[in-house]
Amino acid sequence: MKERRLVVCLQPLLLNSTFLSLLCACDEFEHSIPSFPIWCLIYEEVSRLDTVNVGAIFAFNTIDGKVAKVAMKAAEDDINSDPSVLGGRKLSIALHDSNFSSFLGIMGALQFMETDTVAIVGPQSAVMAHVLSTLANELQVPLLSFTALDPSLSSLQYPFFVQTAPNDEFQMAAISEMVSYFGWTEVIAVFSDDDQGRNGVIILGDKLADRRCRISYKAALPPDPMAKRSDVLRELRKIQMMESRIMVLHTDMETGLLVFEVAKSLGMMQKGYVWIASTWLSTVLDSTSPLKPEIANSIQGALTLRPHTPDSKRKRDFMSRWNRLSNSTIGLNPYGLYAYDTVWMIAHAVRLLLDQGGEISFSNDTRLNGYSGTGSGLNLSALNTFDGGKQLLKNILETNMTGLTGHVQFNQERSLINPSYDIINAVGTGHQLVGYWSNHTGLSIVPPETLYSKKPNRSSSNQHLDNVVWPGGETATPRGWVFPNNGRELRIGIPRRVSYRDFVLLVNGTDKVQGYCIDVFLAAIKLLPYALPYRFIPFGDGHKNPSYYEFVSKIKSGVFDGVVGDIAIVTNRTRIADFTLPYIESGLVVVAPVKKISSSALSFLRPFTPLMWAVTAAFFLIVGSVVWIVEHRRNDEFRGPPNQQLITIFWFSFSTMFFAHRENVVSTLGRLVLIIWLFVVLIINSSYTASLTSFLTVEQLSSPIKGIDSLIGSNERIGFQVGSFAAGYLREELNIPKSRLVPLGSPEEYALALENRRVAALIDERPYVDLFLSDHCDFSIRGQEFTKGGWGFAFPRDSPLAIDMSTAILALSENGELQKIRDRWLSKRACSSDNNESDIEQLDLKSFWGLFLICGIACMLALLVYFWLMFRQFNRQHPEELDSASPAISRSARLQTFLSFVDEKVERSKSCSKRKRESMSRNGYHIEDERTQRSGRMERSLSQERQNADS
Repeated sequence: MKERRLVVCLQPLLLNSTFLSLLCACDEFEHSIPSFPIWCLIYEEVSRLDTVNVGAIFAFNTIDGKVAKVAMKAAEDDINSDPSVLGGRKLSIALHDSNFSSFLGIMGALQFMETDTVAIVGPQSAVMAHVLSTLANELQVPLLSFTALDPSLSSLQYPFFVQTAPNDEFQMAAISEMVSYFGWTEVIAVFSDDDQGRNGVIILGDKLADRRCRISYKAALPPDPMAKRSDVLRELRKIQMMESRIMVLHTDMETGLLVFEVAKSLGMMQKGYVWIASTWLSTVLDSTSPLKPEIANSIQGALTLRPHTPDSKRKRDFMSRWNRLSNSTIGLNPYGLYAYDTVWMIAHAVRLLLDQGGEISFSNDTRLNGYSGTGSGLNLSALNTFDGGKQLLKNILETNMTGLTGHVQFNQERSLINPSYDIINAVGTGHQLVGYWSNHTGLSIVPPETLYSKKPNRSSSNQHLDNVVWPGGETATPRGWVFPNNGRELRIGIPRRVSYRDFVLLVNGTDKVQGYCIDVFLAAIKLLPYALPYRFIPFGDGHKNPSYYEFVSKIKSGVFDGVVGDIAIVTNRTRIADFTLPYIESGLVVVAPVKKISSSALSFLRPFTPLMWAVTAAFFLIVGSVVWIVEHRRNDEFRGPPNQQLITIFWFSFSTMFFAHRENVVSTLGRLVLIIWLFVVLIINSSYTASLTSFLTVEQLSSPIKGIDSLIGSNERIGFQVGSFAAGYLREELNIPKSRLVPLGSPEEYALALENRRVAALIDERPYVDLFLSDHCDFSIRGQEFTKGGWGFAFPRDSPLAIDMSTAILALSENGELQKIRDRWLSKRACSSDNNESDIEQLDLKSFWGLFLICGIACMLALLVYFWLMFRQFNRQHPEELDSASPAISRSARLQTFLSFVDEKVERSKSCSKRKRESMSRNGYHIEDERTQRSGRMERSLSQERQNADS
């Protein structure tokens, strides 16, 4: 259809060939007089666009470019063959070959935007995408790419750029899970030094860190097509001298194949190496058939990822058409499927735009008018802004269709839902599928689409892959690392000790090293699944024990590749090195002089402290007094002359110690107090008996130092071993002044300092103390270990050797070899080192204050309730005493009346008396019989006394 509108041409024209050709394009024009300027009214013909123009920018001499060209042409034909797709309009895809040149890519994009293009497919590289996305933002032309998958192409910065295939963030997540699955901790990243390569490796580092892995080295190569063999050779020779053997290759196709070729020539495709290539290698395997022998040989055993596309009838039909579409010049890979779906995505979005009432129209950007004109060389005003660009972009992001790649839909982050990859292994002249990775369930051996309906389970036990053929034809999983510098001997540092040489001993005049720690190390390396070349290097001047923090820090500075010895695992050391599992437990203990305590006539008093005895005695009297008060009015056994009642209080109180009291308690309050007190007495009796038994049967040692707490509060000087972490711990953690700390260098100095009272006690690690006490019986461990830890071997941070040695130490512990080594070196027992076990502490008040508190509260409540009841009864029986306002009645008189009332005998009811008599009769304690028996005994006693007097 044609639309015509009348426009005024204000440009003065001459009647020449240019003017005539312009007039020929007009339907109507006025006759004009030649040879002088005229003003011409021109009807401008404007065509309503019957064609939807789409551009595509690729390097068509690459595999991805060739496959994309065929796939996009097939999509164009399929769309145009169905008039219902675009409502009668035709889709026209214009192709522009960038030929690896960002400049040519920009020129192609500018040309497309001069010709009313509604969308552009491409570019192929992320470098070009960063530039063209800015242009697309300004002219509101959506830019869709399935190969520029740089994760940094943010939707916030580039809203008109859409990635129509899973970006490299998911690919790097898959690689990191594979590294973790096979048990590796370090990788070397080899990448093209462009935006997509650099940013992909950054993401890989983050994903590995989430799994406690890391990139140990990053080898940057020039991007395609600038990488040269010399560049690759230089980097691979560096890598060959490093520890890690796990290579992640994230490059373009040409550079990647060159890396494999050079690696093959350097022997880096042999046993022990692992190569994981990003998706570029899968495109080579899919689209190049058969592989050239030299390429197939160079990639044997490599792993690579391929975007996963579910099986479907549409996909199979398209694959059956592929050879005809491509004239059998190239094989189909997943990016061809993404290219096909991307074109259909644009077509559906355009049709939706038209159905929403939108139009495909363009307008000039007035900001560009100043960049055109004579002499400028630029015609930027020809660039048009797509008026419907925002709505078209919105429609694209709301795509919900089923394509050749499966279900196509974007999430809120503008990424395709359910990203997944095939994991394939290059074997022979082809490849084998070993598993899948999906963002839903991780690694699996079943297609991801069968798991989407299930609950995600990313546990390690649920991750599976089939067997892999590694470089060199190995089927066992490679260890993933070797000793650096091609097997150079490890430099293992050992401390040159001057004391406690049972742990590490360097035999004078020889290179022979022995001792407990050395034997453990040698036994552990025998269990490693590989040979460990090493040599021992002593550290220290031989005159005093070295500083162990400086010793361990030599690993960080590169002096040692590991350190072996009596090295305590403490916090500040773990910050600079990795330790193995402890091979012996170790904690700080207090050692002090002790003396034996012999039994005496007063040994029965030792179980309780004096304060405990005093409080216990006081509570006997308090409880007796409380019971007497609440029983006095009603119980005849608690009445009588004052001296008799005082004796009753004492007798009743202390007889409860043996549960031998014979006085009956009749009141409820008295019974409550007595029950609680008897429970307290039971606990005290049991504790006293147990403690006294221990004191009388176990040899006792005495020392004023009871443990670390008493030592801190004593202000005495404290000894410690030179080079030990104990000094720092005492200063920094326990806040003991440095002036109180005395360094000691040997067991002999220990004994001399303790005997001469130069120090009150010394603090050292338990293994040293055990050896010291085996020869010095006048000292003992006081209290318990106040730190917990152990000794281990140290290696560089993230060194896999630390893990392997830990596994070996654990095996030594399980098979009993570790204990045998300990018995061989540390089993000296001239005298016991466990004297602290016989140091029995006296029981003090803090162990029983809860019981006394409960009993005291019960007594107090009983008294309060009792006097409240008495006051209420007194108020009822003597109201005149309380209500009288007569000044003649003094307070003392009223108090005397109240006390007399409290002291009065209260007769119980006959029924209560009868029940008591019956109860006492049943137990053989009738009152009258008891009095008769008492009188008989008194008479017989008087008669005996008279007879004695007569004689």
